[in-house]
Amino acid sequence: MSLIDRADELLRPFPVSLQSQLTRSLERIEMSYSLKRSVAPEWSDADLERVIQILSRSRFVAESLERFPEWLDEWLDKHSALHRTLTQHEIALELDHLLNQIDTEAQLMKVLRDFRRKQMVRLIWRDLCGMACLKETMRDVSALADLCIGRALDVLYEQSTQKYGIPRDRDGNQQHLLVIGMGKLGARELNVSSDIDLIFAYPQGGETDRERKPIDNHQFFTKLGQKLIHALDHVNGDGFVFRVDMRLRPYGSAGALALNFAAFEDYYQNQGREWERFAMVKGRIITGPDEDRSELRDIIRPFVYRRYADFSSIQALREMKRLIMSEVHRKGGERNIKLGNGGIREIEFIVQACQLIHGGRDQQLQRPCMLPLFEVLREQEYLPSEWVDQLLEANTFLRDMEHAIQGLADKQTQLIPDDDLERQQVAWSLGYASWDQTLVDLDEHRSKVSRLFSAFLEEPKTERDDLPVQDNEWLRLWQLNASQSDWEKAFEKAGFAEPEKCFAAMEELRATRLFRAMSAEASQRLETFMPLLLSAAENHEHPERVFIRIMGLVKVILGRTIYLVLLYENPDALNLLCELCHQSPWVAEHLAKSPVILDELLDAHSLYQPPNRAELEDELRQSLLRIPEDDLEAQMDALRHFKQSHMLRVAAAELSGKLPLMKVSDYLTWLAEALVGKALTIAWSNMVAKYGTPGGLEGGAQVSGFGVIAYGKLGGIELNYHSDLDMVFIYQCDEQGMTKGERSIANPVFYTRLGQRLIHLLSTSTSQGELYEVDMRLRPSGNSGMLVSSLSAFERYQQQDAWTWEHQALVRARYIAGDDRVGVEFDRVRREVLSQKRDADALKEEVREMRFKMKAASADKFKSVDEAAADIKLGDGGLVDIEFITQYGVLSYASSQPGLMQWTDNIRVLETLAELKCFGGLNVHELIDAYRTLRSALHRKNLADQSYEVSLVDFEAQRDLVKKAWCHVFDVC
Repeated sequence: MSLIDRADELLRPFPVSLQSQLTRSLERIEMSYSLKRSVAPEWSDADLERVIQILSRSRFVAESLERFPEWLDEWLDKHSALHRTLTQHEIALELDHLLNQIDTEAQLMKVLRDFRRKQMVRLIWRDLCGMACLKETMRDVSALADLCIGRALDVLYEQSTQKYGIPRDRDGNQQHLLVIGMGKLGARELNVSSDIDLIFAYPQGGETDRERKPIDNHQFFTKLGQKLIHALDHVNGDGFVFRVDMRLRPYGSAGALALNFAAFEDYYQNQGREWERFAMVKGRIITGPDEDRSELRDIIRPFVYRRYADFSSIQALREMKRLIMSEVHRKGGERNIKLGNGGIREIEFIVQACQLIHGGRDQQLQRPCMLPLFEVLREQEYLPSEWVDQLLEANTFLRDMEHAIQGLADKQTQLIPDDDLERQQVAWSLGYASWDQTLVDLDEHRSKVSRLFSAFLEEPKTERDDLPVQDNEWLRLWQLNASQSDWEKAFEKAGFAEPEKCFAAMEELRATRLFRAMSAEASQRLETFMPLLLSAAENHEHPERVFIRIMGLVKVILGRTIYLVLLYENPDALNLLCELCHQSPWVAEHLAKSPVILDELLDAHSLYQPPNRAELEDELRQSLLRIPEDDLEAQMDALRHFKQSHMLRVAAAELSGKLPLMKVSDYLTWLAEALVGKALTIAWSNMVAKYGTPGGLEGGAQVSGFGVIAYGKLGGIELNYHSDLDMVFIYQCDEQGMTKGERSIANPVFYTRLGQRLIHLLSTSTSQGELYEVDMRLRPSGNSGMLVSSLSAFERYQQQDAWTWEHQALVRARYIAGDDRVGVEFDRVRREVLSQKRDADALKEEVREMRFKMKAASADKFKSVDEAAADIKLGDGGLVDIEFITQYGVLSYASSQPGLMQWTDNIRVLETLAELKCFGGLNVHELIDAYRTLRSALHRKNLADQSYEVSLVDFEAQRDLVKKAWCHVFDVC
């Protein structure tokens, strides 16, 4: 019985018009099969049903099987390649076997076309019949394209070198063509009938090594590129491999087909446009040696991903969308599921914009494939979780529909078919019974995408044409470059005190080199921003204060005006900036030093709610997980950005009253500890990679045998915004041992270099500034001593050679990072030293003498004796006096009261002294209150401007109380 007779019952559910089409196709398949095999096909009814199902969904598959019906014998076996996912290796072996039998370019073209057709029929069959998911289909089609491009290039390169010689640079190194896959190919998200967008590059100029008539490398690679395009794109009787589009290359269709790396870099540095950044997000280098790929990636990355949050991408996206929408009607209007409202392109644009905005700082976003990015956008909260769900669902639906449409005839189209039968075929491929059911879900997904896209691209709330009257006046004055008189009148009218200073701030801005060098686009951004800034400043009690402080920030960011875009795109962020700068000049100065953290202003909730200690450490850990371990510069910048962001957050929380002084110091101390700990981990990893692990110790991945000891404000949990870090490094190991690496060094040398590396990570100034200033003068023997001491040497020094003032410093010392076992040993040494029994009178004399020396050493800091005496920290009755009383109390009583050694911060040590009644009739609680009051005053000065003076003259009661306490404790007045 013929196929047609057997298929009669199977064809009846289909529309009459499709029945006749399927019948003709089955007749051709049977006839072709019989001619090639000399027998009729003997397929089971189940196999015949499977064939009819795919024929009903794709004319391209039907036409291909009419030409190559023998493929069905291979595929209808349930264990065949049709029923499982082939590995790239399996596919490559099949193509390599075919290519081993060719000699000419014409043979190459036929092999590639036949191979591509067979693989594409298999992939379309699996996709349209639900045997493979969207992700798998896109990955496999992309892998097929990579393979065809790579193998074709290999063959053509070999043929070209035989004809022209091997291209070499001026040093004689062989040169290769690097093919960059763009768009869906770069993202490994090719459709079953996508064009492939390519860019060609090669490393260096030079010429081929042919003795007679060599050609230059540019000519060689241009010819090679042309041959590759022809091999892939040319349509002949066997079809094509992939349609090739080269318009994304530098200078577009008018540009050279292939550029060397130097020309490539020059173009993107000086002429690359915003839409090219969007395009290059999906760029992926497909061919070429690893070292060449790495060099090319290093050229592309800084063009695409800025080190700071780049909100200019939003405006560029708007402009691109407007251009695209103007073309939509020409390309099918709302029938276009890619370019129409709520289409695939809008989903891609949202994701790409997030990549460009945040990718410079989050390397998880620096990948061309879009699907994995959705989870990153959700986890890092770059997009709301519900947005991600809706976009992901819509993307899957639309891309499945795109495959169904293109699978009909192997055509690059995103237009919903006009023909009712073709619409029905698309519906079947998507698993729907009818097109009407399909259309309901299609409309729902597109509606959601369109709504999210509009929300994502929402224009600034205050547009120029709709500016309030006063804003329009500010804009008019700015555009006219008005006179000083006109500006000062406007300032006075708007309530700005000292209008001449406000005008001077603007003139200072205009006089800067950055202002004079601004592009037209940057000038436009500044012109948009200035009226909004002036208007926002008006809402504060001292608008001139706000304006002048923020102008200092504006001067800094003129070279990166995308920060202005951030502020005028987000009026709430601008208002928040004004509020913080109104309260504290420190905020303005901090932002001017680190404008990269301006995006913290976008989320007021997180800005005013710093995480707790555990959350802080986890956030730092996760921020560094995104960075490759061998990228030290990126790690250092990440540490600095993390510190700067959290310093701003704690300042905002303090200024808003959400964090009291003691909590502020706690938070700043936790921040420093977390950063020191992570920097030490990085330093350890670097050192172990270079020298191996110190011998005689357990561990390797974790810091072992080394401890960081915090002194001073860090040890006493009293850091402020300007504090440096007083630290001491100690190690405990086999001092005769050697490290286990190829470049073995002595263990003590290893730990000394580890300490040096840690200081480098903390104190080196990068593009993001320095992390902390490090002070190591409290180590044994001070600046003349070893940078890193062994635990035994440290213990010996403390027991035998240390001065009393060094024991005073030990009161506030504590282990903060490294090997906990070293921390335990340090704590033992500290307790033994502090608990030594001391002669009370001799101790008093030594502490008083040290206090006298401190006054003498600091005298040069002050203009007069009166100013020195009134200093809130160093003056008589100031903070240092309280600290010395506290330290004396520990050294004097710890031998009998070990509880005094539990804490390192002054407040809790004083509370313990009070509880134990160590100072007899002295009211220590009053001393604690005085300490809090004076510390708060000094702390406020850190956030205030230079005009804010604070001295003991303003705190007579506290000063008198401290003086009396000093007399009581030390028996002198």
